[in-house]
This record gives sequence, structure tokens and C-alpha cells, in this order.
Amino acid sequence: MHGEFKVPGGKLVVVDLDVVDDAITNFRLAGDFFLEPDEALEDINAAIEGLPANSDAKTITSAIQQSLPEGTVMLGFSAESVATAIRRALQRATTWKDYDWQIVTGPPLEPRMQMAMDQVLSEEVASGRRKPTLRIWEWNKPAVVIGSFQSLRNEVDLENAKKYGFEVVRRISGGGAMFMEAGTVITYSIYVPVELVQGMTFADSYAFLDEWVIIALKSLGIEASYQPLNDIASPTGKIGGAAQKRLGAGAVLHHVTMSYDMDGEKMVQVLRIGREKMSDKGTKSAAKRVDPLRSQTGMERADIIDTMVATFRGLHGLAESELTSDEIARAEELVAEKFGTEEWLQRVP
Repeated sequence: MHGEFKVPGGKLVVVDLDVVDDAITNFRLAGDFFLEPDEALEDINAAIEGLPANSDAKTITSAIQQSLPEGTVMLGFSAESVATAIRRALQRATTWKDYDWQIVTGPPLEPRMQMAMDQVLSEEVASGRRKPTLRIWEWNKPAVVIGSFQSLRNEVDLENAKKYGFEVVRRISGGGAMFMEAGTVITYSIYVPVELVQGMTFADSYAFLDEWVIIALKSLGIEASYQPLNDIASPTGKIGGAAQKRLGAGAVLHHVTMSYDMDGEKMVQVLRIGREKMSDKGTKSAAKRVDPLRSQTGMERADIIDTMVATFRGLHGLAESELTSDEIARAEELVAEKFGTEEWLQRVP
């Protein structure tokens, strides 16, 4: 069995092993990490040899840590990352290069269709009718997107949302509210088979699925990093946030919204980010917390997206794709049955 795990912001950890009589044998650790002293590599190999194949990540991590000589230095990886690679090997996880990736850009969709399309494309990837896909969203009207479990009235000032022309919709993933205006955000979704994140914790999978965008942002001169659980940030403020949904059919939906040119004053009037922040001081504070990509790069939104797509293509490959007539028709059905209904929007009043 073979397993790999690219440590977010770190190095690649590679393991090879056999399982005989429900025990791990012939274990070998490799990678482009740094480890001192050299002998620690064999100490780790020996610590894993013979462990039960059903060992959880905590047990594996503990075995590795106890085997390390005093003063061992591990750079670019950790005992936890080795445990993740082992669990991925045992669960026969896939890697990015195992798939032929596709990209869908646009067309602009109305907010309820955006919500429906996420579910449709996730189900299509799970069924095998669509290859794993990166989708870049485009918006045709202002919207507030709340998380699956958020309270509608606690998160949104519905009177101000109507005043400023914002449609309020609810997505299938958890997480917090997103403030959307055409041309002011960069939103993307990744639809992948669950095997790609097999053996990872939810926290690991968030950073793993967004490492490519961290690389893209760094290439633009932004000191971007992933802040657990689901924030993309820089020293000057939060850039965006991620949300994720694992569908029972066998796919993972992972999507991110990053602020390009946010209207912070309008945001705190539409979103209830604490009524105490409605003062002038609070408005400035809320706007400052999210630092848009435009202010950090000076680049046009389209140019940033082009860099992101080129980075993904360079790392994993990408072929052009489009939404099919069947996918659009199914999304329209879901709008009528689910995402456009008051029952769904008010599921948590």
C-alpha cells in the first residue's frame, strides 16, 4: 500500500507498507522533508512495524513520538503528518494526480441557482458522470449566503438586505455568512471524490484542498496562510473563508469566498456582525478585519483569477469544461424543490 500527504505549507510525506495478518509490515517512510539525526528515520520505521492495521492516527502518532531520539528535529513534517499518510495508505486514498481535472468558469447565475449547482455538480462527480471539477463562480445580483445551520434572523438584517437589493439564500455546507456583490468577491468550488481526502481529519482536508490557492496568492506577493479551521488570511487581515460538505453519495464539496473589493460599511448594515459594531468605529473595525485582495495586490479581479487558474493547472492539470444542459435542468429543479423555498431558507429561523 502507498500513501502520500502534502503537509500544508510544508513537505511531502510518502509511506509504503504491507499488511500481513492485520499488522503493518515492511514499512518505509520517505519524502522531501528534513530530519535530524539521520538515524531517526529508521527509528520511525521500526516504531510503525508491527502496529495493528486498524490503529487510529492518535496511536500511530504516539508510537512515532516515543521512538524519536532526544533532540530530534523534524522540519516540514511531523509525527501527525506521518500518521495521516499511513491512514491514507491503509484506506487506499487517492492523490491529485490520479484525476483528470476540469474547470468551469461562469456563466453568471442567480444566487439560488448557485446553491443548487453546488449540490448538482457534487452529485455528478460522486456518480462518475463528471470528472473532478474546479468551478469559478460569477454573480449576477447581490446576495447574502448563510450557512446550513445558521439562524436567518440572527445573521441577516432582512430589512436592510431588501433595502440594498440583496437576495438571501442558504447553502448546504456549514460555516458563516458570506456577503456577495458582483465583481467584489472571488468564489470557487472544488468537487472531488471522497477518496482524495481519505484518512484526513476535517481540519487537514480544509488546508489540503486550498493549498493551491495559498501558492497562487503567494505568487502575487501576498503573505497568505491557512488559519484553522477555515480561514485564508494574511498579516493585514482575513482574505476569505472556506466551507465544506461531504455528501453521502461519495463526493466532497469544498468552496471558498475571498474578498476582492468589499464595501465594509454596507456589509455591517446587511449582516448582523453584532449591533455594537454599527458605530462608525465599529464599521471601520469590521471592514478592516477583512482585507480585500484589491488593496493587497492592486490587480484586476480577472487577473487574480487567471493566476489562480494557472497555478491549479500547473500543479494538477485542468481541461476546459461547461455546465451541461442536464446539470442546468437539475439545478433548476432543485431551486423549485429546495433552494427557492421558504422552508429551506427558514429551516433555522
